[in-house]
Amino acid sequence: MTLQVFEYPVRVYWEDTDAGGIVFYANYLKFFERARTEWLRALGIGQQTLREETGGMFVVSETHVKYFQSAKLDDLLRITAQLQNSGRASLTITQQAWRDNQLLCEGTIRIGWVHVQDLKPARIPSSVLERLL
Repeated sequence: MTLQVFEYPVRVYWEDTDAGGIVFYANYLKFFERARTEWLRALGIGQQTLREETGGMFVVSETHVKYFQSAKLDDLLRITAQLQNSGRASLTITQQAWRDNQLLCEGTIRIGWVHVQDLKPARIPSSVLERLL
């Protein structure tokens, strides 16, 4: 499956850095979350609307992250999101953090669809899958 890569710009602020002045490792997951949310929004999928209209939502069920270089205060990063695999109840998304043409971090994030009320796994609505593919 080869789908278009979504890109989202993120500026590094003081709150993103640790005592050494570099981006705290866990903050890359926050950057990835923002990019996934904006990717869905760009496809016409608002997460709050989904929750209200379908009674379901996406939750992160698994992450794998590898770090190569550090981002620093004021860096402008390009965070990408690309659907790698889709199943009936989950999606696997490949994400990367770039500074200019330098790969800083990459990850594979698996998100699952659950019912809001009991958080039990469920099938992703076909209307959502159609927009993703």
